[in-house]
Amino acid sequence: MGVVYIMWLRQLKKYWRSKPRMIGSLAQPLLFLLALGFGFGPIFEKAGGGSYINFLAPGIISMSVLFTAMFAGIDVIWDRQFGFLKETLVAPVSRARIMLGRTLGGATVASLQGFIVLLISFFIGFRVQNIWYIPMALVFMFLIAMFFTSLGTAIASKLEDMQAFQLIMNFLIMPIFFLSGALFPLDSLPKAIVIITRFNPLSYGVDGIRGVLTGASHLGIGMDFSIMIIITAIILAIGSYLFSKIEV
Repeated sequence: MGVVYIMWLRQLKKYWRSKPRMIGSLAQPLLFLLALGFGFGPIFEKAGGGSYINFLAPGIISMSVLFTAMFAGIDVIWDRQFGFLKETLVAPVSRARIMLGRTLGGATVASLQGFIVLLISFFIGFRVQNIWYIPMALVFMFLIAMFFTSLGTAIASKLEDMQAFQLIMNFLIMPIFFLSGALFPLDSLPKAIVIITRFNPLSYGVDGIRGVLTGASHLGIGMDFSIMIIITAIILAIGSYLFSKIEV
């Protein structure tokens, strides 16, 4: 498992050294929390929804994890263009282990990003029902991060153009985010949209985090956790297979 640890550590070092990237990735979640939280808060409360900050924060935490995890896949293209990927792949180790190490590293970075947003949200007014449930929320963050890091890596494994990767990510990320229940409740939606949200993996992550932190789960924490485990295992297997077929 040495190569897994090395690849995991490499991803963490890249994140730690890129302080402007760290700060920049927090700007959008903070803007959403402040602008939407305080802008739509009074309307949400008048509609009988309670505190909008409490509803919104889990969705923005998930958004932060989603964005960071998906764009972790761009490192595959970057390493391919600069020759580092070739040096890694010719090593006498399983490509599946290399992919697992990269995915764990990207997922750890994305989960750390989500945890930082969680801490920031406390200063804005977010309140959890029980602080002892925070570790369970971190588990959901990590599952979200593993799924979307694997997805990003799988897509990047089939691409060589960095701009094409960014276009595909932008095409996928926004619908996934907006149709996950991160910004609005999933109750009383048209049937067509409800069906779409059921096929959206982020819906279960958002609902799981919201459920353990605020007690307002729409689908059930047990169901959220089970589905996230299953789909993460599936996409990790697919990503490992595609990564093993890379030609450099």
